[in-house]
This record gives sequence, structure tokens and C-alpha cells, in this order.
Amino acid sequence: MARIRHDRFDCSPGCSVEATLQLIDGKWKGVVLYHLLEGTLRFNEIRRKLPNVTQRMLTNQLRELEEDGFVARRVYAEVPPKVEYSLTARGRTLEPVIAALKAWGDAHAQPVRVEAA
Repeated sequence: MARIRHDRFDCSPGCSVEATLQLIDGKWKGVVLYHLLEGTLRFNEIRRKLPNVTQRMLTNQLRELEEDGFVARRVYAEVPPKVEYSLTARGRTLEPVIAALKAWGDAHAQPVRVEAA
């Protein structure tokens, strides 16, 4: 089983919300999880879907998602190396959370126009 990066979450009564946000924090983790809901992807396939992410940042985000047990990394013994990423069973449990974030963003993420009084 994957090692969990976060040992404990000490917070107020809303700690489960804080804990969830800490686990999927980072500019790219939510988007990576969203694309992996479609199925297994190779590193460069994920990069093409996120053209503004650097290779280093994507690598770090994928490593953290793997350490937290959300993403599985599979390396094939080929030249050049082939690496695939997919959601684990734990990662799949985030599907309703990611879907809700997407739905909210589709409905509300447009800039709000404030009219002068």
C-alpha cells in the first residue's frame, strides 16, 4: 500500500474539508485527476493536455499524487522507457469531488461584472 504523505490533520470542525483540500492542493493536481478519470495516460499525453505546466512541476505533482495513493505509476522495461499513469481505487473515489468542481466551474467561473452604484 502507498505511504501517506500526511500523518494527521489537526484542525477545527471543518477539518475533513481542509484535509481533502490539502491532499489535492496544487495548481495542477485537480486537473491531472480530471484527465485521468478518462483512463490511463502516458506522461507526455498528460503534458499535452496541460500545455502551461512545466515538466518538473508535472513530475512533482504526479509524485505527490502517487505518494498519497491516488495515482499508480507503471514503468515498462522498454527503450525508450514507457511510463503510464492511472487512478488507483482511492483516486477513483475522488470522481464525484472532481465532477462537482468541474460543474461548479462551468456554471460560476466566468468573471463577475460588478456594476457601479
